[in-house]
Amino acid sequence: ARLETPTKKARAYPDGLGHIVRMLGEAAQQANTELSGIGIGSTGWVYPFTGEFGDVDFLPGWKGANPVNDLAREFGVRVALENDGDAAALGEAVWGAGKGKSRLIYVTVGTGIGGGIILDGQLYRGADKGHPEVGHHVIDASGPQCTCGFRGCWEALATGPALASWFNAKAQAADPQARALTAKEIFQCADEGHALACKAVAREAYYLGLGLANLINLFVPDRIVLGGSIMKSIRLEDLRQVIAEGCRFVPFEKTELALASLGEDANLIGAAQVWHHRFA
Repeated sequence: ARLETPTKKARAYPDGLGHIVRMLGEAAQQANTELSGIGIGSTGWVYPFTGEFGDVDFLPGWKGANPVNDLAREFGVRVALENDGDAAALGEAVWGAGKGKSRLIYVTVGTGIGGGIILDGQLYRGADKGHPEVGHHVIDASGPQCTCGFRGCWEALATGPALASWFNAKAQAADPQARALTAKEIFQCADEGHALACKAVAREAYYLGLGLANLINLFVPDRIVLGGSIMKSIRLEDLRQVIAEGCRFVPFEKTELALASLGEDANLIGAAQVWHHRFA
């Protein structure tokens, strides 16, 4: 069973919690089963082992809230929480394109860049159990401003909004009346041979490949699994070409690139695996 509700209805934590409780109950009924545990994969800064939310841009009213404790009390089951990038990494590692690989990096590219790192079959955690923000390593220190405070982060250069921002600035400089296009529309124009769109897509592939090359130089994983809306339009061959240019001192050819296989349910399936990874 699968249910969803608009995020805007969950801006206030009590409202969001109410929707989650309702949907979990309805999902269990639809599946004709009882809940045995709850896994959560959430955007933003979360504390996996206390269950609390930190600063989350999309859910500002949730800071300090603890859905792990609240859902455990409501349903009488154990609850586990992880960042959604870590959750999707766990899902792909067990049930998806990363299956059987002990050293795996999952990267999702859309409106932002997120991901998770699996080393020796275990989810990598930093100091204070922190989640590494792969999207915020700097690619070009003179690049565009990023929301994190630095300039030229991977996320500021290789996402859908970054692609659209660069293309539209160039297009409107040439023609102030030019309509702003979305990343999806730019990819469509590139497929039709539009010169500026082709240049924008090539730039996107270069910066995306540059970030992947950095991850390979740092971790030399067995496989990098790539998901998100942007990956529907980027050729893996173009990324491999960039990687080959900048990873001469590590066996980069041993790192496989693969498209994520769990689709739009990657975070949901990953959330289930969060519970299994923690408790099973």
